[in-house]
Amino acid sequence: MTEEKPELSYEQARDELTDVVRRLESGGLTLEESLTLWQRGERLAGICEEWLEGARAKLAAAMAERTEPGAAETTESAPF
Repeated sequence: MTEEKPELSYEQARDELTDVVRRLESGGLTLEESLTLWQRGERLAGICEEWLEGARAKLAAAMAERTEPGAAETTESAPF
């Protein structure tokens, strides 16, 4: 099974999700419109989570490289 890239960037999905939440909170929608927006919000949240999981994995891999035997281990070179 190959992992597919999300169709939107993290920023695009986050911004659209923010708009969906704002529209849901403003009210005045029919039940059907609210459900459709809710479903879109769930998909957008999933896209954001995929991007964040990918970023976490890349960060973990980078940190693991830094702590492999033979790598310089000083607190001065910590990324944060």
